[in-house]
Amino acid sequence: MPQNLLLVEDDAAIAELLQQQLQLAGYTVRREADGREAMLALDTEAFDLVLLDLMLPGADGFDVCRHLQARHRQTPVIIVSARSAEAHRVLGLELGADDYLVKPFSMLELIARVRALLRRVELLRHAPAEALVRFGPRHRLDTVSRELRVGDDSVPLTLREFDLLYFLARHPGQVFSRSELLDRVWGQGFDGYEHTVNSHINRLRQKIEADPQQPRFIETVWGVGYRFSAPAGALA
Repeated sequence: MPQNLLLVEDDAAIAELLQQQLQLAGYTVRREADGREAMLALDTEAFDLVLLDLMLPGADGFDVCRHLQARHRQTPVIIVSARSAEAHRVLGLELGADDYLVKPFSMLELIARVRALLRRVELLRHAPAEALVRFGPRHRLDTVSRELRVGDDSVPLTLREFDLLYFLARHPGQVFSRSELLDRVWGQGFDGYEHTVNSHINRLRQKIEADPQQPRFIETVWGVGYRFSAPAGALA
């Protein structure tokens, strides 16, 4: 079955072009021009990926990102926007977007990023399942349900947050630069924004650290990158 994409773009000419090219690439595409209508579509239909503009009527792209994180956090998102300021990129990534592409962009680049992200998701779905990765006294990563549990509580993670935490926890004590983490977690050849890593690290710290300002698990190695300080624990 063709993979089903949701394209949220209020410029009719741009949306028509994107839809045509994505369909030629083999995808089915539903178009929405309004942020509120996009959220309704997400609640009534299953999508493999969302392409999301930021400047929308009804509700902006950031609101749609928040909705995705609250209800559909396993759905990958690529923001496609004319907003090129670092603050917009950072906010989009902080709200859970997997990629951020600034207009104007080449159609070949967009389709390549869509394919890379969908391929990554598909590989994860079919990856050999290991049971548990433990770290700290109460943290458990369940690779079957793709869930983080702290004690008896379930902590919601996006697809990419889970991948990043799993990778770091499996390599305790090793220091990785942002570019290395992009290659190892996002996929080799991913031409993304290195602040993507910072944003995901910040969100993980909010979820796993007792004090995110003084992290115990994910340490910053100044001038280099990040290190997971706790032993990964035994694999069940």
